[in-house]
Amino acid sequence: MAEEHRSAESITKETLLQDLKRLAIDRAGTLLVHSSMKSIGPACGGPDAVLDALADYMRDGLLVLPTHTWAYVNKDGAEFRVADSLTCVGLLTERFRKRPGVFRSWHPTHSVAALGRDAESFVAGDERFPTPCARGSAWGRLLDRQATILLIGVDLTRNTFIHGIEEWADIPNRLADEPKQLYTIAPDGARIAAPVRGHTTPVWEHYGKVDELLQRKSVMRLGRFGHAETRVCDAAQMTTLLSAMLRVEPDLFLDDTPIDPGRYGGLV
Repeated sequence: MAEEHRSAESITKETLLQDLKRLAIDRAGTLLVHSSMKSIGPACGGPDAVLDALADYMRDGLLVLPTHTWAYVNKDGAEFRVADSLTCVGLLTERFRKRPGVFRSWHPTHSVAALGRDAESFVAGDERFPTPCARGSAWGRLLDRQATILLIGVDLTRNTFIHGIEEWADIPNRLADEPKQLYTIAPDGARIAAPVRGHTTPVWEHYGKVDELLQRKSVMRLGRFGHAETRVCDAAQMTTLLSAMLRVEPDLFLDDTPIDPGRYGGLV
């Protein structure tokens, strides 16, 4: 039976493990997952079966999911409660953050949750950074660890890591000039001031303009996980290519204008 025609009964933890193997994900590496549970299909065991497959596959590495709260922790005085604040980026992320052994970072708007090797140290200290994806935060540590980014049933518009690439390149007019005074409420109840200069320009709507290019340059490849189309991205290669393009054209993602190869001197 073709993968895209699997019945509900045939999507199981075991078949999802096989999918991850076919995607050639490094079991001992670092894997960031953005996901749409609906696109995966009705797996036997539901969301927990999906998370079980991801966790088991990555048991010798580090599994990371976003647990963002920017959709509602976004006004002066707003509080992010590490233990209780719901994620705004999907069902799997909310289930994942509550699992035994998972550590959540303390950034008030762009937290992540991690399970596995070095998970606690990976998420530590993010509340100290006044921007969403600082180079010293978990988002930058993904680059340090040469992570793989797996987009399950979602496209590049959901790839928060590209925000990091733009931030590290110091692209103008992407972040607010002045921070909002937010607060992180630690698991022990401590209230920590955590000001954040949030995103101001919806450039993520245009991240898809490099989809074909990333595939052609072997920075990203397509596959399947359950019923979902997936994109498997190399974080380090993506950073190298997009950083070079942003040096030529800082407003690369400001609109959907097609990429002009001649502008980049053979880079693309």
